[in-house]
Amino acid sequence: MKNTPRILMILGIAALLTLFIFPMWQITLIAPQYPDGVTMHIWINKLGGENPSVIQNINILNHYVGMKYIDEDAIPELQYFPYVILFMVGFGLLAAYFNKWKFYLTWGGIMVVLAILGLYDFYLWEYDYGHTLSDKAPIKIPGASFQPPLFGTKEIISFTAKSFPHISGYFAGLSILLAFVAAWFKLKFDKNEISKSNAVSAADALLYARAKVN
Repeated sequence: MKNTPRILMILGIAALLTLFIFPMWQITLIAPQYPDGVTMHIWINKLGGENPSVIQNINILNHYVGMKYIDEDAIPELQYFPYVILFMVGFGLLAAYFNKWKFYLTWGGIMVVLAILGLYDFYLWEYDYGHTLSDKAPIKIPGASFQPPLFGTKEIISFTAKSFPHISGYFAGLSILLAFVAAWFKLKFDKNEISKSNAVSAADALLYARAKVN
């Protein structure tokens, strides 16, 4: 039982590492010419889809309304996000090694902040692509924007846009939960140890007092 916090933290690290294996987010565009939808997968370090032509198809759709072409080389976050995650993996390993509840809590707190900042950055990215429209677009709709939803489903003119976490996105959320649970278990164990120590000290003091009286 004493190793439970360490085990939970290591499981959290393993869950976080799935960011390098599975997509963390997906955006699906459904249009008359693509009734089954075109789904773009967002990884920690790249963009892709169910087949190699997904990004090309989305860029074709974007071209009609004047949106910028999606180019992963123009997205700096895809370059440095992996290093941020690797840093958190290292920090998580240190937390498991020292086995302190404050370390687990700090790790989980930092991950929450990173998740919020990541979602805000994602929103800004969507806003830029949805509002920066070319004057040379084949289809012009005054006052229209084509920003996908940050989370959920949104009707955009003749498009239906869906934005939801993917496999590693859910696992990353699980990693945060595991870190907080590890902190709770460790704090509980530490309090129990202190209580036992105080009880032993009180018992020793009582025995000493009785022996002195006798």
